[in-house]
Amino acid sequence: MLPIKNLTRDPDLPAAEQIGTDFLQLVRFGLRRADDPLVRASVKTVDRFLKADTPNGPAWRRYTCDGYGEDADGNPFDGTGQGRPWPLLTGERGHFELAAGVDPLPYLEAMAAMAGNGGLLPEQVWDRAPIPERNLYPGKPTGSAMPLVWAHAEFIKLVASRALGRPFDALQVVRERYRGQCCAAGQVFWSQRLPAGTVKAGQALSVCLPALATVRWGVDGWRTVADTPTRDSGLGVQVADLPIGNLSAGHHVDFTLHWSVPERWEGQDFRVDIV
Repeated sequence: MLPIKNLTRDPDLPAAEQIGTDFLQLVRFGLRRADDPLVRASVKTVDRFLKADTPNGPAWRRYTCDGYGEDADGNPFDGTGQGRPWPLLTGERGHFELAAGVDPLPYLEAMAAMAGNGGLLPEQVWDRAPIPERNLYPGKPTGSAMPLVWAHAEFIKLVASRALGRPFDALQVVRERYRGQCCAAGQVFWSQRLPAGTVKAGQALSVCLPALATVRWGVDGWRTVADTPTRDSGLGVQVADLPIGNLSAGHHVDFTLHWSVPERWEGQDFRVDIV
């Protein structure tokens, strides 16, 4: 479950049901293509559940069940409320559209139209019927932070990106390395906090532990047995690299742990299947 603290009652939302716009950065930085099927499907989902079409243009809420914003009646946020659309996210969407070959000018115009008096960009804009007595109007600033310097920076970067024809803050070395493609993982890391259940044939397997130990392991029900001591990774983690790269799909690796200090056996076997 994913705890959400800015609501009167936590909805107990499963993490798998949480929707946000963060994945757009993968395209902006050159880690995924804009036409990647997963990216496109995610964009459709975000637009269905988080997009708000205001009189000043589109904006997006941060994530499902966000409670950071005014109440439905316009009362100020007091620790709980309802999340409102962020002009900042309009700029982020503009960067995605630019990477997809679309002119981001409409997103710049929307952000500018959402500014308050004096041209200051707000953290959030109102997305419900007007409440004049609270100075709340659709597509205009709420009582949130204004100016939000982050939003101003996003606006400036989108202007620069449009002139360049590519996202301004995308590192060339990253774009050249990944070229929008998902790299095949050559190694799987197993830990007690995140115990991997499978390894693809040909992948390496590293057992990561919080303390010095020896990994006793075997193949297909302990038909062969070997001991592999851990090594200090230099990152506060002990690692044992198991040489299983020659195992084909259908085999499995069994292992247990012998801790060095204090000296004891884990008393439990673990299994990783080769797929």
